[in-house]
Amino acid sequence: MQEYYIIMVIALFGLAITDLVVGVSNDAVNFLNSAFGSKAAPVKTIMIVASFGIAIGATFSSGMMEVARKGIMDPSMFEFSEIMLIFMAVMISDIILLDVFNSLGLPTSTTVSIVFELLGASVSMALYKISKTTGDFSELSNYINSDKALLIISGILLSVVIAFTVGAIVQYISRLLFTFQYEKKIKSVGPLFGGFAFTAITYFILIKGLKGTSLYGTPEVEWILNNTVYIVLISFVIWSAINYILVNVFKLNILKLIVVTGTFAVALAFAGNDLVNFIGVPMAGLRAFELYVESGYNEHLMMSVLASEKTATPAIYLFAAGAIMVLTLWFSKKAKSVSETELSLARQDEGAERFQPNFIAKAIVRGSVSASKGFDKIIPISVSEGIDARFDNKTIKLPRDKSFTPPAFDLVRASVNVVMASILISIGTSFKLPLSTTYVTFMVAMGTSLADRAWDRESAVYRVAGVLNVVAGWFSTAFSAFTSALIMTYLMNIGGMPVVGILLVLAIVLITRSYILHSQKMKETDSESKLRNQDRININEIIDESSENISKVISSSRGIYSEAIDGLSKENRKQLKKNKKENKGLKKKMEALKGNVFYFIKSMDETSVESSKFYIMTLDHLQDITQSISYVSKASFDHVDNQHKALKPNQIEDLKNIDTELTILFNDIEKAFSNKSFNQIDILIKERKYIENDVSNLIEKQITLVKTEDSSPKNSMLYFSILLETKDLIEATWNLLNLHRDFYTGSENKKK
Repeated sequence: MQEYYIIMVIALFGLAITDLVVGVSNDAVNFLNSAFGSKAAPVKTIMIVASFGIAIGATFSSGMMEVARKGIMDPSMFEFSEIMLIFMAVMISDIILLDVFNSLGLPTSTTVSIVFELLGASVSMALYKISKTTGDFSELSNYINSDKALLIISGILLSVVIAFTVGAIVQYISRLLFTFQYEKKIKSVGPLFGGFAFTAITYFILIKGLKGTSLYGTPEVEWILNNTVYIVLISFVIWSAINYILVNVFKLNILKLIVVTGTFAVALAFAGNDLVNFIGVPMAGLRAFELYVESGYNEHLMMSVLASEKTATPAIYLFAAGAIMVLTLWFSKKAKSVSETELSLARQDEGAERFQPNFIAKAIVRGSVSASKGFDKIIPISVSEGIDARFDNKTIKLPRDKSFTPPAFDLVRASVNVVMASILISIGTSFKLPLSTTYVTFMVAMGTSLADRAWDRESAVYRVAGVLNVVAGWFSTAFSAFTSALIMTYLMNIGGMPVVGILLVLAIVLITRSYILHSQKMKETDSESKLRNQDRININEIIDESSENISKVISSSRGIYSEAIDGLSKENRKQLKKNKKENKGLKKKMEALKGNVFYFIKSMDETSVESSKFYIMTLDHLQDITQSISYVSKASFDHVDNQHKALKPNQIEDLKNIDTELTILFNDIEKAFSNKSFNQIDILIKERKYIENDVSNLIEKQITLVKTEDSSPKNSMLYFSILLETKDLIEATWNLLNLHRDFYTGSENKKK
């Protein structure tokens, strides 16, 4: 059995590397978004600062196996063989769960996930042991500390309410002081604001940043902690004086310094405190294996030593973990997805919304609007107008060119985000409150967004829905982590090593598949969002964009139509159901294109009215095409799903002939627009005419057959419907080709 356990230890370290990657991908949002969103510094500068913070925090992390022996379970109650299964279930569950959240682009807490996975795995193992021995399930309390789980759940609620409220209040006051024209106020208000901010960051580094490091507990740090009040007061005076000199003498923008320094501080605290979430369990597993070897390979050895000792992690492991975290920070695409979720909910300007409104969000916004109207009646008009003037951001002039993307929010809000998150996390740490770093940073950002009027009536219902989805995900993290680890531990108990191997392979397959799907999704997202990064679009770019859209929609439509006809002919419900799902994806792409119309038109030359009309009409014709395709797909599925009689052989043959002709036409259209061979459009229009005639003849033929032969009403209606929708499809294609030919010809004439 020794070989099996060696393999398990190796697997645990392999899982630890994967867990570091998926964990950092999710937690990067905690320390990057304020700097990224405000563009406080170039991206490379921000990444370098964050990398230093992570490297220092990881290198000096104490690395104690706290997460494996912190009171979630009592290792002394478990044998070596049992504890190894618990650790395997925890790590497999963790990488799958965090990867799911990364793929969805939702931030969550790595601490909550690892704690509840330990809880679920331990409960499963304890119940299994009890059922095999005494059968007295009241003994479960000897194995598990359920109070810890309840404490963390209360921490979620505390984080949400406190962080959101405090963030909103402080941002509201800050905006009243600075307004959106903060450059004018920076000389007078800036030094004191900077003094407060840098003092908070200093306190954060001392209280939170050092707590997870090997420096914690030394006489010097103890002295700092015992004299915190004096240090804070002295820091405020010193920092205020330094900021006055920086602002008034060196003319520096201290808000940028605040954001960049805050980024370093939060990255330092993240690596110092959360590293144990990723390597704590594998390190505990390694120590358990060492005890197993020392005992003479006794797999029934009770893990009492593991529960009592405190063994620091060797520096080489900490350094390696830090290196992996830094590399992940630079190269993880999923970190970008998680980061974009918060930025999309917090951005000051409007844009395509990421979340769909739900009834709770609608009710909250409706109530807020009513309350706002009530306050407007109470507050004097002069006061209301004065406040509105300080929140007016319409006069801000940002540089606009194709290489510049406007910041999601300004430096005032970014500063409040990092400072208030630092203060709240520091206070929570000093009072031993279970506040989550992820929850605090996210909810502070949401609170400042609300106070900054980023959530107006155009976007509020979507933003609120997004926040609710994220918060719901936090609670589902605890439930999913507990359940998945519990089930995996049970399966490992009854199946032994073969099941462990199967679950490992399953995890690898799921992570690989997730990576491939996410890469494809990112390519589509980048393509759809590129228009927002441009300022002026010329005629050639309009033609290129339209050609690309046409090529993609025509390609998808061709495949969906052919699959629908083929599935209908075979009465293959599974194939038609898949076809219906693909059609849903096509409709979503079309909705995304339509949703970007506003930004596309805004990006066009002011004189390009005709170009704007051309682009809108192109999308309109493409939508007509997708609607016809959608009907054919849905009607075919419903017919087979309802178990209606199959179409007659001659009807199937006719539809397949039309499908063949349509496939050839759509292939030619896709090729022409992909290669921008617009001189082929006249040929395509003639090609389309032949198909339209064939469809019309089939309609007439079917009308005659209905009158002269017995036929099923359902079959006839389906056949007629497909032919009529195909006719509409061809007509929409003709309109599209005509529009493009006329516009292309007109633009060529203008060039001459």
